[in-house]
Amino acid sequence: MDILLLGSGGREDALAWAMRQSPSCGKLLAAPGNPGIARWAECVSIDPTSPQAVVALAQQEHIGLVVVGPEAPLVAGVADACRAAGIPVFGPTAAAAELEGSKGFTKDLCAAEGIPTAAYVRTERVDEALAALHRFGLPVVIKADGLAAGKGVTVAATRAEAEAAIRAAGDGPLVIEEFLEGEEASLFALVDGELAVPLASAQDHKRVGEADTGPNTGGMGAYSPAPVLTPELEQCAMDAIVGPTARAMAARGTPFSGVLYAGLMLTEEGPKLIEYNARFGDPECEAIMPRLDGDVAALLHAVATGRLADIDPPRLKPAVSMTVVVAAEGYPGTPRKGGLIDGIEAAERVEGVTVFQAGTARHGSGALLAAGGRVLAVTALGDTLAQARARAYRAVDAIDYADGFCRRDIGWRELAREQA
Repeated sequence: MDILLLGSGGREDALAWAMRQSPSCGKLLAAPGNPGIARWAECVSIDPTSPQAVVALAQQEHIGLVVVGPEAPLVAGVADACRAAGIPVFGPTAAAAELEGSKGFTKDLCAAEGIPTAAYVRTERVDEALAALHRFGLPVVIKADGLAAGKGVTVAATRAEAEAAIRAAGDGPLVIEEFLEGEEASLFALVDGELAVPLASAQDHKRVGEADTGPNTGGMGAYSPAPVLTPELEQCAMDAIVGPTARAMAARGTPFSGVLYAGLMLTEEGPKLIEYNARFGDPECEAIMPRLDGDVAALLHAVATGRLADIDPPRLKPAVSMTVVVAAEGYPGTPRKGGLIDGIEAAERVEGVTVFQAGTARHGSGALLAAGGRVLAVTALGDTLAQARARAYRAVDAIDYADGFCRRDIGWRELAREQA
């Protein structure tokens, strides 16, 4: 089966790496790809958010599966166009991708279906949002309603902070919601229209600074599995949150097909939904892909063609993984681009390590340069989280990238629990 992968980040590098190892994968194209992805796929320069360009390329190359990595092509309707052309696609329609594209849409669906989540109010204007604040205690959460790449959230500890966040957002759709107490975890499930099966759990680290300080980012690291999401809690989340969501979307005539990423808060009352993403997380994908056992491309094709019930459930290796993101100085503000990167081969000589490339480019001389905020995702497998962590940081230290930085405490909560 020939496959077209859409995207150009670390998530897509991990997907390309996994599919390249799949027995069912024939030719692998990536649009637009990056230098890391080019190790596994032929990169093609088209706009991945253009439904017409994607369908034309898929038809020209006789593609048997389109895999959509990032959210922007989904919301642009790329999956709709592929399905209309009879091309199997891993990723939801634009209507189903509203689960990520509009936080207000998801909150309303939860309210209608009795899915546990935080209490909320949707507003459209600054004055309306300011007036709604009295309904909530502190802290209070202010969320931009649309796509925000994991960064459109303010957790306001004071009323003044909440008011400032609302005024900074200006008129437009906002979601104001109750602050949930507990620990966060991510659950990734495969959904082929109505059937939902769990794939893997993970925990990421959104804050730029160690001990979870500083501004939110797209993610500074992750590990998988997340032991805090016990098998019992995972089943509870599938039964009360993910499963009902899949059935509700199908009943509304907008069935979800692809990976549904549930951000959960593990409260004293049980798991509650924070929000959904309609694609693999980044860097969670980099942590999960090396744990998958079996033919990943065939698994994604089964989802795309509505055949999840006909295949064996996803299998995971008995290993723990950790991903450490190496970012450019200045991230998440204005990252310093153009820095020279060397030593990836040395890093990958550390046992269990793969270095996925997120924001890189090739200079005319062939040198590898930083071209984004998050530059590398250094991923290590181990028998324990401590072993995976040691391998990941050993690999980070083998990389020569003067403008880069990383958090040195990825997995700190779980490691503290293990050592207690």
